[in-house]
Amino acid sequence: MGEFLDVLDENGNYTGIAESKSKCHEKGLWHKAVAVFIINSKEQVLLQKRSPNKKAWPNMWDISAGGHVTAGEFGINSVIREIKEEIGIDVNKIDITFIGAVTSSDMQGKMKNNHFNEYYIIKKDIDETKCVLQKEEVSEVKWINKDEIIEKIKDNYNGITNKQGCWDYLIKYFEFQKR
Repeated sequence: MGEFLDVLDENGNYTGIAESKSKCHEKGLWHKAVAVFIINSKEQVLLQKRSPNKKAWPNMWDISAGGHVTAGEFGINSVIREIKEEIGIDVNKIDITFIGAVTSSDMQGKMKNNHFNEYYIIKKDIDETKCVLQKEEVSEVKWINKDEIIEKIKDNYNGITNKQGCWDYLIKYFEFQKR
């Protein structure tokens, strides 16, 4: 049957309509997505390598977890679901910190992504060898040092997905932590 998403207007208001994810991407309908960064006590960020079968950014290093907010769901619930689905880690609402939101609009092949993106941080020490990867989505995970990921972002997203908004929020989060 497929995944259904709440359709939003260009201002982020709910329209009362739910459409399939494929129709949302085909027609460029606005909908919500979440991105989460898991950061350990060493200030390393857990990255996932996207599956070679993904339509967008195959084989690229990406955020810890993320995806679409399904119809009737809130962003924080999507974060919990996506982390469990993609990397097999259980988290609770209390573990999750909201750090911001932006809109994005881009084309990935024939897919038109019009997203209201919500960004989250989870501070948690995780043994990456214990992650249970959803093979359709994720081929590998690894920890990367804060300075190394910031350098990749500043170097035109060298070796990582070019999801500008979410990476910018990660840098902003680290800058805020210095205060």
